[in-house]
Amino acid sequence: MKTYVQPGERITVTAAAAASAGDGVLIGNLFGVAFGDAEIGDSLTLATTGVYTMPKVSTDAFTVGAVAFWDDSNGVVTTDDDTGSNARIGLAVTAAGNPSASVNVRLDG
Repeated sequence: MKTYVQPGERITVTAAAAASAGDGVLIGNLFGVAFGDAEIGDSLTLATTGVYTMPKVSTDAFTVGAVAFWDDSNGVVTTDDDTGSNARIGLAVTAAGNPSASVNVRLDG
């Protein structure tokens, strides 16, 4: 097909902020997990699909299938959409209680 560009599991963007491999990165409505390290202005590859262990708000409790939102200000996953200001990034695929530091999230892609 002549309009096909790529599968989309990984997207290369220009880093708007420094990022380390494994960091969650939100650019507009595009969310991914940094595939490597980058400084501001560097090319940064984001994984946009798959399941990742993500840091979470320690007091939030996730059940399997719960919607996961990204709190970009604090760099954590949360159950709170904060009246629309936190981006939906996927679904929890493991339970994670209060308190806990992380949850496994399947990215929406």
